Amino acid sequence: MKNTVIKLETLTCPSCIRRIEGMVAKQIGVENVEVKFNASKVEIRHDESVISAEELSKVISILGYKVLEVK
Repeated sequence: MKNTVIKLETLTCPSCIRRIEGMVAKQIGVENVEVKFNASKVEIRHDESVISAEELSKVISILGYKVLEVK
């Protein structure tokens, strides 16, 4: 399992948390996802052989959030 942190442009509302966590959690290979609202980042534990950090970043981008950095 790999831990990935995706830094986003400032989140504007708490409903962003549910939206991002819900969609990312549905992805095959994701074990855990947690949005840190005040830090504007998403912490994801996932199986990199199933879904890459770049693919997770694309999922978040499709939702309309601007990804600034993937670690």
